[in-house]
Amino acid sequence: MDPELFIDIVSLGLIYDVGIQPAANGIQQIRVIMTLTTPGCPLAPVIDKLVRDAIKPLGDYEIVLDLVWEPAWTKDRMSDEAKLQLGVI
Repeated sequence: MDPELFIDIVSLGLIYDVGIQPAANGIQQIRVIMTLTTPGCPLAPVIDKLVRDAIKPLGDYEIVLDLVWEPAWTKDRMSDEAKLQLGVI
């Protein structure tokens, strides 16, 4: 959940990809490619921790979060439900 908007970050369109792959140390790796609404988001460390905490119960995985800025986030990436909650529909 986004700590300011109280909408899940998947519905906000911040998660671009999630995958499981073998890691060099033999432990499987969960890799999340995601973005934030702006590069200067003051809650970036909080969102990072929330994503890691959400993945931990899945098991013994190495968690890798790749924060990317391309493609840039726009409100068009949000689900219709998120747009409705934020009043942008």
